[in-house]
Parts: sequence; C-alpha cells; structure tokens
Amino acid sequence: MFKKSGLLIILLGSLALHIVGGPKLEISWKNPHLTGESFKHILVLALNGKAENRVEFEDELVAAISRPGGKAEPSYEFLPRPDATPIDKNDLRELVKEQKFDAIVVACLTKRDTKTTYVPGEVYTPLPYYGTFYGYYGALYPVIYSPGYMKTEKEAQVQVNFYATAKADGELVWTGTTNTFEVSSVMKAIKGLVKIVARELEKENIIEPESK
Repeated sequence: MFKKSGLLIILLGSLALHIVGGPKLEISWKNPHLTGESFKHILVLALNGKAENRVEFEDELVAAISRPGGKAEPSYEFLPRPDATPIDKNDLRELVKEQKFDAIVVACLTKRDTKTTYVPGEVYTPLPYYGTFYGYYGALYPVIYSPGYMKTEKEAQVQVNFYATAKADGELVWTGTTNTFEVSSVMKAIKGLVKIVARELEKENIIEPESK
C-alpha cells in the first residue's frame, strides 16, 4: 500500500516563520529510561492544518538527520494531505507496521499564548498524553485541523517530539520546544529550526553525529 519504508515520524507544523534572534530550544527533555537505542529508518512528519511548507520542512529535516547507518524519509511520500485533512490514526499505525518504522518524530506549531505543556520539577516532565505517539496525536489533531487554525497568528512556537515505536503506541524518547517565532520568512525559519533539532538529536545520542 505504501511505496517506501521509513523510521522516524516527525510531526512538525507549517513553518511560515522568521525567527527573532535565531532559533533556540527553550525546553529539551530526554526520557531517562531510554538509553542506547539505535534508530535506523526515519520518517519525518510535519503536523499542521495548512499544507503550505510541510513538504519543505520535511525535506530539510530528512536531509539533516539522514546518516549512512540511518535513513530518514518524508511523510508526504506515504500520506499525501491537502489543507485541513488529518491523517487517520489507523493509517498511521498501518504505515508504521508495514514499513517497519522504529522511531517517530512529530513536530507542530503551537500558539504562543497556549498554556504550558510541561509541569515543573527537578526536570521537565511531559504531561501524560505526550508519553505515547498516538495519545499525543489524538489530543492535538482536533485543534490543529480545526477551521482557522493559525490563520491570524503573528507569533508561534514549534514543538518537536521523537518517539520510539518498539511499543505499540510509541514511547517518547525526546521532546523540545522552541523560542517564539514571528511570521515572516519561510525557508530561513525552516533551515534554522532543522539545524537546531538535528544538533540536539546528535547531542542526546538519538542519531549519529554527522560525518565531517
């Protein structure tokens, strides 16, 4: 049914954004119970109600995190989506199973005035529904694919989650949330965000360092 295999799903939103002062991760959290995993096949998914710029983001991130020992692929090659069309969770499960993804990276735009998605403590801990990929997707897609989502926003943040798929519902490996973006330039924002995400995944030993 699906024409290619993949590993890592990244849910990232449409990124028509210019980053003030450059992109930075304000929050970065890695699951302390998951260490030493090796991810070899990557599917990148940008999650947003608008089709604009999803392809560009997925292509840029695929290029940034692909390694000789680990392949990344964009979600649009498996699951084409027009505007305001959510992906059915059963289709996602089928894709992961058939193509043997061993990780999922999800990224989406979040409005700046959205209440915090983290609770304080010695380390930042994701709220319960963030712990699994399908729980996260089920909680987010009714908002992201509602009419008018992000149409009038001038500022936003981006959240990126990386899930391992060894367990049926996916298990959170890493999550990061950026500083505030202003809506302006598209490709500059995409390239800047992709760079910091790839660098952080290397730092956390989730993907291999890029060969020099």
